[in-house]
Amino acid sequence: MGYPTSAGRYRIDRLLGSGGFASVWLGHDPELDSPVAIKILGEHWTLRTDVRDRFVQEARLLRRADSHRIVQVFDIGELPDGRPYFVMTYADRGTLAERLTTGPLRLNEALRTAWEIIRGVQELHDLGVVHRDLKPSNVLLRSSSGGGERLMISDLGIARTDDHLSSLTLPAGSPGYMAPEQAQIDGAPDRRFDVYGLG
Repeated sequence: MGYPTSAGRYRIDRLLGSGGFASVWLGHDPELDSPVAIKILGEHWTLRTDVRDRFVQEARLLRRADSHRIVQVFDIGELPDGRPYFVMTYADRGTLAERLTTGPLRLNEALRTAWEIIRGVQELHDLGVVHRDLKPSNVLLRSSSGGGERLMISDLGIARTDDHLSSLTLPAGSPGYMAPEQAQIDGAPDRRFDVYGLG
């Protein structure tokens, strides 16, 4: 299907990253004249109804969170080839994983980072959402006014809610960050999974 050049009104500029189910692109909103991130379902998953449903559920969960500590979704749509996409906040400073490649954080920065992630996870839990894949690459960094920086939790693609469980029955998570109990197929969502992921 090739390289997408637009998604609805949004221009697509370049690939930011890709995973097993989707790719994320840097885009531009011409009406607001601002950069955005556009997540597009992988073309080989287009016909899998369960995967499409999970992709759309991720967008809805992110929208429902409505927190500056959780990446925000502004729009959702479908490409001409049938792939769904959603439009998110662009994290212009990359991920926490990328930041850590330069060395460990200073103590005060590490404490602030941990506190912001914990608060974000708590906000998800208050909504009945268990992330299940907390790791540095799922923590985004964005410039804020006054030269500061804010952290945003992203990638709720395998998140589960108390009232809406994914129909996918594969164990999900990232080895090294996931609780051992999380490897059980179709286990009930448990907030302790995220506590384990926080370290």
